[in-house]
Amino acid sequence: MESRRLLEESAHYLMHTYNRFPIILRKGRGMKVWGADGKEYLDFVGGIAVNCLGHCHPKVVIAVQKQVQRLIHVSNYYHIEPQIKLAKILVENSFADKVFFCNSGAEANEAAIKLARRYCREVLGQNRFEVITAINSFHGRTFAALTATGQEKFHKGFEPLVPGFNYVPFNDIDALEAAITKHTCAILLEPIQGEGGVKIPDPDYLRDVRKLCDKHGILLIFDEVQTGIGRTGTLFAYEHFSVTPDIMTLAKGLGGGLPIGAMLATDKVAAGFEPGSHASTFGGNPLVCAAAATTLDVLLEDGFILDQCRRMGKHIRLKLEELKKEFPSIISEVRNMGLLVGMELTREGASTVKACMERGVLINCTAGNVLRFMPPLIVTEKEIDHLADILGQIFDHRA
Repeated sequence: MESRRLLEESAHYLMHTYNRFPIILRKGRGMKVWGADGKEYLDFVGGIAVNCLGHCHPKVVIAVQKQVQRLIHVSNYYHIEPQIKLAKILVENSFADKVFFCNSGAEANEAAIKLARRYCREVLGQNRFEVITAINSFHGRTFAALTATGQEKFHKGFEPLVPGFNYVPFNDIDALEAAITKHTCAILLEPIQGEGGVKIPDPDYLRDVRKLCDKHGILLIFDEVQTGIGRTGTLFAYEHFSVTPDIMTLAKGLGGGLPIGAMLATDKVAAGFEPGSHASTFGGNPLVCAAAATTLDVLLEDGFILDQCRRMGKHIRLKLEELKKEFPSIISEVRNMGLLVGMELTREGASTVKACMERGVLINCTAGNVLRFMPPLIVTEKEIDHLADILGQIFDHRA
């Protein structure tokens, strides 16, 4: 009765911006969440790649409890100790020299686009403002990030969009070079397209993009909102490709469940911003920075969790490939890097998501027919085997 009441109140009071499943999640620990009705679910969505250490990791919980008793929020008019600590960790473990904190991935991408344009205009003194992005990319819901997103379905109804964006096919270096003009200031790419269906580029693609940027004096921006913070088996996905960007954006897993975004850049490019050119009231507040710093401390501690991610990435690939052999008429391809996993079906995927949920396993579908798995990096072989068994039962029933 309580669940029914809450669902009715949700429909009554909340804007209909999500097609929500009819369950109310009330508690989470590790890989599991529980509904208001007490039903247990194994979570392979992970808050859409957010809960990288699992639900309510004890060290993150303690860090938040201590910080909330000490200081929750002050303005960026003042120096903030947890923010300084977090920035130091990010810089010392990446290509970057400077960090700007905000509240989400969309905000981080907005900051990156603004920095790229301002750097070209104020530092280089050039009339460059165009940004090239990829078809089927996803960069967020705010206006510039929405425009940067190379999917028309997200643009519909919000026209006119922000001028100065061009789109090219992902993983096509010739198309990318052909799109460069004298007004191009940056190329913005996800190292791996997540929302677009877990699309992984050829090994040389991102290196060739870097060469193009160097040749034409263009900035390279990597959107690692989904791929960063250990998701692919390294702290950042760009490490797999031996390429460093000029600017990188982060969010999702960074806060261990709390909302935080970050935009990282080299000293050279960061010079494009000065006091007053960009800001965020809540960006980098003490509470979320304490959670994020603790998340990174745990993630980097002896490399155990990153190693676990790589091993479990291989295991889930093995189990899904076994399913592909068993159900070749249903599964067309399996793609993954670490624990960012996509299984492309020959049919729509929504019904499989629903069937899994009914059996106590939460998964996601993107691009219409790609089942996407983004479990916490602490997932075990036993839990992956259970996922594979459930999928096998569903496919066998519907084959």
